Amino acid sequence: MTAPLMVSAADMAGVRRMTRVVDALDEMFADLAGGLTRSPARTVVEHGDQRVLLVSPAVWERRGVGSVKVTTLTPDNPGRGLPLIHGIVALTDLETGRITALLDGAELTAVRTGAVAALATRRCTAEDAEDLAVIGAGVQADALIRAVSAVRPIRTVRIHSRTRAGAEKLADRVRDTAPGPLRVTVCDTAKDAVRDAAIICTATSTADATPVVEADWVAAGAHVNVIGGTHPDAIEIEPALLAGALTIVEDRAAALDGAGEIRAALAGCLLTADDLYELGGLAGAAADVTGRTTVLRTVGMAIEDTAAAVALFEGVADADA
Repeated sequence: MTAPLMVSAADMAGVRRMTRVVDALDEMFADLAGGLTRSPARTVVEHGDQRVLLVSPAVWERRGVGSVKVTTLTPDNPGRGLPLIHGIVALTDLETGRITALLDGAELTAVRTGAVAALATRRCTAEDAEDLAVIGAGVQADALIRAVSAVRPIRTVRIHSRTRAGAEKLADRVRDTAPGPLRVTVCDTAKDAVRDAAIICTATSTADATPVVEADWVAAGAHVNVIGGTHPDAIEIEPALLAGALTIVEDRAAALDGAGEIRAALAGCLLTADDLYELGGLAGAAADVTGRTTVLRTVGMAIEDTAAAVALFEGVADADA
């Protein structure tokens, strides 16, 4: 029996691999919007003090692959010097049922989430957009910077986090790994970070309903990628921003169930479910994003793991051939 290919975090690095994941997600979201695939709900088991075990299965029929991701979310881990998320993804061949690859689940989660944001950024921003603001300084913030930089010529990055030490550490890492000239600044406030930014990404671990970014801090015409906190009612950006923005979600039903800003905006009659644009249908939608403020609110879906896993597996397999 052929052993599964082991795909480590190091195997997921680099602009070429990230771009490959973005392109695979573009394909997958088109299938999702067209009813050619679906993403089953995750199984979530809460235990202890906000600790979570998640099992996420999905199949992508047209590509002939399926995956199962098992992840753990342990809020106390950063204080222990350990990652917030641990996990593993098993990729399967639907025709034979063979497990073809085992992938680092925490890194794959970071990469595919960043790639979803990069896809929306590619759809909603000018090709020369170069100014990025990031709120948060963890693994996901790092992945967002790498992902957005893979699709836009980012020249300046402004970072804010609740601890300056965390922001400085991320800033040093970004400077050290940047493929070209990049000005990285640590800001004392979220307002200073997002002011006048063309692209804004929020990636905090908030479980609070108090916004991290207020609506009037965001420049008109900016694009905002909201990754969300650790709770379905957590809010990173003020819901009032959605009232005048073109609001994008991965899947309407999933967003209504698990996106805090969307739920709050609906409750406040700031928008309706019909105002939400699904990412896979955005290219063919009547909406014109030119000059408009745009907001992507993600919740994460199992089918995204499947698409990212097959793109990364094929990238490593091709390199090894």
